[in-house]
Amino acid sequence: MANTPAGGLEGTSVLITGGGSGIGLGCAARCAGDGAYVTICGRSEERLTRAIQELEPLVAHGGSIRSIAADVLDEDAVKRAVAFAAELTGSIDSVIACAGGSETIGPVTQIDVDAFRRTIDLNITGTMLVLKHSARVMVAGGGGSFVGISSIAASNTHRWFGAYGPGKAGIEALCTMAADELGASEVRVNVIRPGLVDTELVEFIIAGGPLLDDYLDCMPISRVGQPADIAAMARFLIGSESTWITGQVINVDGGHSLRRGPDFSSVLSDVFGADGLRGVVQEG
Repeated sequence: MANTPAGGLEGTSVLITGGGSGIGLGCAARCAGDGAYVTICGRSEERLTRAIQELEPLVAHGGSIRSIAADVLDEDAVKRAVAFAAELTGSIDSVIACAGGSETIGPVTQIDVDAFRRTIDLNITGTMLVLKHSARVMVAGGGGSFVGISSIAASNTHRWFGAYGPGKAGIEALCTMAADELGASEVRVNVIRPGLVDTELVEFIIAGGPLLDDYLDCMPISRVGQPADIAAMARFLIGSESTWITGQVINVDGGHSLRRGPDFSSVLSDVFGADGLRGVVQEG
């Protein structure tokens, strides 16, 4: 009988936030398929149930998949999720922090302050809480790997993108700082900076039109990314192949970062007008 090829993550425990959809779901599929004990968390029990049903047929090499509902902005919930993920092995080997999003879009002179705060909080504070509590477990266990998920919006100007770019840039600053702090405890911290990836957040772009065309014009490898593209890099960063890599921000974007950010004027000019896009606010 032929030996079954190893997946490479057998016996390791991986926690994935935002694992119910999009990039998180893609990362969960890759890790569970390579033999990890994967725990996904998110706010929606219903979405997590659907994700588990989708992922179970993909589990291989002795891996497993399970879920726990947790809001990354609720510190007690994060603690519970971390403890739950550590139950099977007594520790956590890796974390892929995919939970994030945006509630703002439009000119900086018209930003909704509350939506701005919520977006910054979700991306930066949410990632910080997961890092804070999972790193404690990884340090106690002798090491591990943490992967944050940023965005090309953190590096290449995305005009009228509100809080999303600043929020993702904050994730990068947080994770590089943590990499410097935690290296002495063999905990590696890296960041992936995706380009345009086919997820629910960007459905209005993927649907087609001048904005999608502009995105593709900015990419040397001119296609929309898939969650599996990001999952492949995350898998590398949590695996034994990358044990001397920490503090890095790695673009996975078809080369988009070599050029410019996208031009959203085709979808926003009808909402804010040409003057509004350059910062003019009509008082009264």
